[in-house]
Amino acid sequence: MMRVSINTVFIAPSILNANFDNLENEIAKISTTADLLHLDIMDNKFVPNFTFDIKRAFEIISFSKLPVDAHLMIEDPDSIAPRYAQTGCNSVTFHLEAASNVLQTISDIKSNGAKVGIAIKPATKFSEVEPFIEKIDMLLIMTVEPGFGGQSFMHDQMVKVVAARKRINQIPQLRPLLQIDGGVSLDTIAEAAAAGANCFVAGSAVYKSSDPAGMVSQLRNKAQISFIG
Repeated sequence: MMRVSINTVFIAPSILNANFDNLENEIAKISTTADLLHLDIMDNKFVPNFTFDIKRAFEIISFSKLPVDAHLMIEDPDSIAPRYAQTGCNSVTFHLEAASNVLQTISDIKSNGAKVGIAIKPATKFSEVEPFIEKIDMLLIMTVEPGFGGQSFMHDQMVKVVAARKRINQIPQLRPLLQIDGGVSLDTIAEAAAAGANCFVAGSAVYKSSDPAGMVSQLRNKAQISFIG
């Protein structure tokens, strides 16, 4: 994953709604059309759900043909996030709300070879993450409460996306990706792209489709038409 300054959109399917018993096949379904594989890591502490531990994450990374975009919804990302960078994740995103030392965590992820992202929950203001915007490769704005797939898109978060896009566009080069996660579908992706998002996590929309690879392409096409950059 690269920081970009051109009008390009990225689709990162989340395997949260995939069949956990056959993940290798589930990932293969979207490997020819998706840009990234979004790996939701939940510890049942920061959010009330559990998905994968680091051992299982490493296994997924090892057989994924897509770059892995790890989203850590965990307590103590300061000590744990660098380990995900070491496993070979292309990017590691941690939550602003969970980190004790944001700048050190950013540095530790980068020094272990991964791109770094910061995620913010719906109640967190953009102004709280803005001081770090030029130090990261991706900002993730949650458009649902983190923890479970299949939730409804929070339209009120678009104000935050607009503010983030305005600030990102002030960066002269190597602008971070602006990612949204939650409720992304053919019905909502155009609105988010028009607000300024250019990286989209889609779980239910992709894996509940009869043609996951085709759905990825449809989502990208719809976002590309609406993306304002």
